[in-house]
Amino acid sequence: MSELRGACIIGQSGGPTAVINASALGVIRTALDTECVTRVLGAANGIKGVLEDRLYDMGQEDAAELDLLKYTPSSALGSCRYKLADPDKDDTDYKRILEIFQKYDVRYFFYNGGNDSMDTCNKISKYMQKVGYECRIMGVPKTIDNDLNGTDHCPGFASAAKYIATSCAEVWQDAHVYDTGMVTVIEIMGRHAGWLAGSAALASLTGCGPDLVYLPEVDFDMDQFVADVTAIYNKTGKCMVAVSEGIHYADGRFVSEAETSATDGFGHAQLGGLAVKLADIIKNKTGAKVRGIELSLLQRCGSHVGSDTDIQEAFAAGKAAVEAAVAGTTDKMVAFQCTREGGYKCETVLQPLDIVANFEKKVPREWINEAGNGIEQPFIDYVLPLIQGEPNRALENSLPRFARLKKVLTTEM
Repeated sequence: MSELRGACIIGQSGGPTAVINASALGVIRTALDTECVTRVLGAANGIKGVLEDRLYDMGQEDAAELDLLKYTPSSALGSCRYKLADPDKDDTDYKRILEIFQKYDVRYFFYNGGNDSMDTCNKISKYMQKVGYECRIMGVPKTIDNDLNGTDHCPGFASAAKYIATSCAEVWQDAHVYDTGMVTVIEIMGRHAGWLAGSAALASLTGCGPDLVYLPEVDFDMDQFVADVTAIYNKTGKCMVAVSEGIHYADGRFVSEAETSATDGFGHAQLGGLAVKLADIIKNKTGAKVRGIELSLLQRCGSHVGSDTDIQEAFAAGKAAVEAAVAGTTDKMVAFQCTREGGYKCETVLQPLDIVANFEKKVPREWINEAGNGIEQPFIDYVLPLIQGEPNRALENSLPRFARLKKVLTTEM
């Protein structure tokens, strides 16, 4: 395929992670070093930045600051939750995107996000093909939920899993200080897939793991839950529970009492309040001292206990996206293909956006125990290689030194 010269845009979308900026750096650094990429632009707040012509000239950034992105959590370019309409029903946004692409001669577009972001990527790709505008479009995976179809795992998940396991082990230590009884309920992110809550079981490798783990892959029964907790509490005087925010009853209703408080741009329920609700129920049923803990945003921005494996793979995903696009590939997402027998090995592969967008990968039922309240060994074997390694991050005054980008808008130049 003939060389395609032009600018590129990198955008970030959806919930942040501890390593999403490592992927962005993989795109930015590789694109800056690629001759046929004439300009590297960062979209402010994802696709909204494209629509609003708010684009940062990444070539104006100091190289040392860019390098710090590898160890900087959250979305340095800004994120969004913006759902593009079906172009066959309303192509207003797509015409605007094409206008911006033509204005800056954008021939490469990289979108860094999860399921909904891959949907956005897929729609833009199909529209550009339809109107005959040559632009190579690639998805760069990101989600702590680990629910992206077509990839062994997803950048961001491992660091969140490591944070969750570490936090659960630390909470276990605190909960066992006194000789009085106590039940602890830890609420962990995960709407429909239980990868994160399941990762709490890794704390068992330290001897400080949860007694019970509940994932949304198994229908939740409140009476059975109370019985499970009560049995362990009566036997040991302690019980620690890890529970996914997305657990639901057999009829599909979320157990969380805050499930209808709000929705995001893609119509997903904003969950929360589950730990407090379950703690109150256990307290009323048993009379025990109960503490409800919600890890909340900490589990997706906790880069101080990040996985170096996660960081390096996130960077590799961004780098691979640029290399594939320059080589002539479009309409794909970078994915991971891994082996664990005889040592962990991971390589990047490409998957069609069609099979990734709007599909969710769940925890296999056989990786959850028969009772639906614990994790089996295959889950541990799957996650453990992903959390290995400590990040070699820069410090300033013994605090993390994060990237400080100038964010020079093209409209200001």
